Amino acid sequence: MASSDIQVKELEKRASGQAFELILSPRSKESVPDFPLFPQKKKDLSLEEIQKKLEAAEERRKSHEAEVLKQLAEKREHEKEVLQKAIEENNNFSKMAEEKLTHKMEANKENWEVQMAAKLERLREKDKHVEELPKNKESKDPADETEAD
Repeated sequence: MASSDIQVKELEKRASGQAFELILSPRSKESVPDFPLFPQKKKDLSLEEIQKKLEAAEERRKSHEAEVLKQLAEKREHEKEVLQKAIEENNNFSKMAEEKLTHKMEANKENWEVQMAAKLERLREKDKHVEELPKNKESKDPADETEAD
């Protein structure tokens, strides 16, 4: 539309603002709009064309379904792998904990045996000492005892 097609008519002037009326000239038959007001009617499709479109849509649907199934299968496989890895790690942890506990128990047993052997040795030495005490008393002279009194 050209600017000559528009007329501006001032209606009122007030302190709060102004009012205008825009008058558009009637459209000429020669002017062609930039876009169609009504979409063009589609041509009638033949039965063969409709059948081809339906087959193409079915192929797209099957392809999409196959892709979804493939993704689900990959997801399940990944879940299985993750689960298997978790089980393996759990088993490895259990084995390591068991080995560590066994080693610690063996070390404690060896330590206990060494302590018991040391205690037995000290007891034997005390028994020897106790056995030697009366012998030492007997070997002393009775005269020495009187002198001490």
